Amino acid sequence: MVTNAVKSGEQMDRQSRILEAALDLLSRHGISGVSMRAVAREAGVALGLVNYYYDDKTSLIRAALRRVDEHDLLLVAPDPSSDPEEQLRQSLRRVAAADLLTTRYLSLRLHLWALAQADEGYAQINAEAFDRYLDGLAALVSNAQPGLTWEACRGRAADIVVIQNGMWLTALLGIDEAAIRRSIARTEQIAFAPPQDHNL
Repeated sequence: MVTNAVKSGEQMDRQSRILEAALDLLSRHGISGVSMRAVAREAGVALGLVNYYYDDKTSLIRAALRRVDEHDLLLVAPDPSSDPEEQLRQSLRRVAAADLLTTRYLSLRLHLWALAQADEGYAQINAEAFDRYLDGLAALVSNAQPGLTWEACRGRAADIVVIQNGMWLTALLGIDEAAIRRSIARTEQIAFAPPQDHNL
């Protein structure tokens, strides 16, 4: 007898495979390479199953964008086993993890940014995801630097994201370990600078 929990687990696995297939196609071919049929083939599932979970290509892409958002939030998730300063340092270093500095991941990022520029609906999802990431990073800064205002923490988070995105973009041209270390060190300087020294 198959339990509901087993069925639910199988459904989650199939949905996850479908979303991962969509993200993989997006990273390799952009939005033009994503179709319900191509996703089904990439995921190794029947086309009917993709259509069962997602009404159309738009709903599939939106779900894939939300998957990326969930992943991004893990980058700024607090680790209760560490003190606030160490939590912030860990988060700032996570963006340079080996699985994020791959051509597949960086290409996916570029395609998602392009999608956000080309489509209002995707732009809204992207903007909301960006705000959640900024808030998560700002919360880590606030916990590590309790003397800062929320606006100052969010400003620092925004400055850090500019460096992180630049690091990802330049990694596409070739990973320079020393430059990545300098970028991470710069984000730490921004995060931990005394209030009056932030703009230095």
